[in-house]
Amino acid sequence: MEYPKTFEELMECFKMLPGIGAKGAERMAYHVLSMNDDQVNRFSHALTDFKKKIHYCKVCGHICEDEVCEICKDEERDHHTICIVESPKDVFAMEKLKEFHGVYHVLGGTISIMDGKTMDDLNIQSLLDRLDENTKEVIIATNPTREGETTALFLAKLLNKKNITISRIANGLPIGSSLDYADELTLLRSLEDRKKI
Repeated sequence: MEYPKTFEELMECFKMLPGIGAKGAERMAYHVLSMNDDQVNRFSHALTDFKKKIHYCKVCGHICEDEVCEICKDEERDHHTICIVESPKDVFAMEKLKEFHGVYHVLGGTISIMDGKTMDDLNIQSLLDRLDENTKEVIIATNPTREGETTALFLAKLLNKKNITISRIANGLPIGSSLDYADELTLLRSLEDRKKI
């Protein structure tokens, strides 16, 4: 026996989410069925509101509700030090440390031959546009994966032409992991032990 079409459609939508297979989608659909109307309305409103209001900062590529994110607007931060990360979740991971007081630049991924992602697919031009004579240091904090290392080497080569200190976070992080899964102490040591490239 098959599920009603509406139930199947909701399951298919849940399966679009990363890490959600057929069984997980089925459980979620049954849970939605058990929710009251207010909860369902809140859930659907949150989804549509999220898509309407959340976008990328025009300066750094981080997520925000305004044109420019809170970090880029913050005059207390060191705008002469830029930390390059792969995604917005890496910004949140770094911010948990409360030790980095510079600003960020979100690439929106990494160079990946397997996925057909080149430097043109990344947020690199806006990085080059924001570098000026006041920029002191660029910290490359891509994940310690093959793609992250490839991207870091490419960026280092590209930025070496500028009169800026270029550093890479130290490998206190295990190879193959992501910044957002690292514990705060490991992440802090990686930031403190960064090396010049």
